[in-house]
Amino acid sequence: MVHKVHQLPRTRRCELLDIPRSSSYYQPQPVSEEDKALMRLIDRIHLEKPYLGSRRIVDALTEHGHKTDRKRVQRLMRLMGIQAIHPGPKTSKRHPQHKIYPYLLRNLDINRANQVWASDVTYIPMASGFLYLTVIMDWHSRKVLSWRVSNSLDVSFCVDALEEAIYRYGTPNIFNTDQGSQYTSEAFTKVLKNHGINISMDGKGAWRDNVFVERLWRSVKYEEVYLNAY
Repeated sequence: MVHKVHQLPRTRRCELLDIPRSSSYYQPQPVSEEDKALMRLIDRIHLEKPYLGSRRIVDALTEHGHKTDRKRVQRLMRLMGIQAIHPGPKTSKRHPQHKIYPYLLRNLDINRANQVWASDVTYIPMASGFLYLTVIMDWHSRKVLSWRVSNSLDVSFCVDALEEAIYRYGTPNIFNTDQGSQYTSEAFTKVLKNHGINISMDGKGAWRDNVFVERLWRSVKYEEVYLNAY
């Protein structure tokens, strides 16, 4: 977030943080308890059936006794940072001005640690709200190298996790992510480039390209988050 009181001009601060100038005027809006309850249920539905779009999630919510409309579900999904995962056009919203890198893992023999790292962000429901969790994982060992939580999808917590992993474990040959704006941002890719790390990005909606992180999310949520009221 951009602090209200700062000596640097607003435009320069936004350039350094790699965010649009309009974002610096944004003030987080409170989320109603009803919306929080819907978001928790949407998260469960999405985790179980990630291929469902907003229309079918509305149907699933209705089956659970929560009658709502598609526009509301779309708004909450955007807030949660989730979308239907399936091949085809318009399945992955990304920053239109950010460069997208090719997927480098196809048919690659991954046989040692620090050969490939991967990262992703997921929504974590809480008793009084929600957070976002990101991890850096070694693809070969499945070890979580670092993690961070944040109350927004700002790129800084992803960069922090990346820098900690590099500090503790060195650098991988390849770093793989989806096409989310956090990972395509200059702030994130600059760290990778400065360390000579090859950048790999999944195809749009191709969740299997980062399948081990997706499996981690299922374990975290079903074995911890959903069983405990934080």
